This record gives sequence, C-alpha cells and structure tokens, in this order.
Amino acid sequence: MSSEGSNANANTDPNADADRTRVVNTGDGYERVDDADPDDEPPTDADADGLGRAGWVLVAVVVIAFLVVPGIIYVRPTAPGELGFRFLAAMLVLPFLPALLLGVTAVWSLVAGGE
Repeated sequence: MSSEGSNANANTDPNADADRTRVVNTGDGYERVDDADPDDEPPTDADADGLGRAGWVLVAVVVIAFLVVPGIIYVRPTAPGELGFRFLAAMLVLPFLPALLLGVTAVWSLVAGGE
C-alpha cells in the first residue's frame, strides 16, 4: 500500500519529461531520444526580420518585373523601335525578360534560403 502512495506521487505530472525526451518508432522497435539537438542554433538577425537577403532581392525583382518594365513600355512605347526591334518582337521580348529574371531569382532565393 505504501508503494502505491509513493508511485502515485511520482507520477503526478505525466508530461514532466515531455520537453526533454520522446519515444520514436525506428522500425525495429521504440527508442527514446532527446528533443534538445546540440546542432540547433538560435535564429540570426536575418531570420528574425523574416525576409533575409534572398527575400529582399526577390521583392526587388518583383517590383522591376511588375512596375518598372511595364512603366517603361507605357511611358516610352517607341523605345523598342528606337533600339531596332520590330513591334511584334518587342512585345514578345519585353515581357519575357522580366519573367525570365523573376524565375531565375525565385530559384536562386529558394536555394539560398535552404542553406
């Protein structure tokens, strides 16, 4: 009877060790592992602001692709002709260049953000 009383007091908080260890199914059986990973590093300032360098470059390219290039086409529609492009070629190439730049930058920011 006294063993039941001491056992009941020992298990008053079933989640006492939940923040330190957990049980994982490894396929061959169950194994207890620590949640605290010594390789974990605290977030840096770049992670704290949310975007980081790659994110701000992506924002700049989006602004160029959606505001600057269409603005140039709107303000100076004769600029491609002055550079030697025919109208049809200019209207195909001018939207393609920002789209290509946006795609390359998106892939670069994804790869840079994964490191």
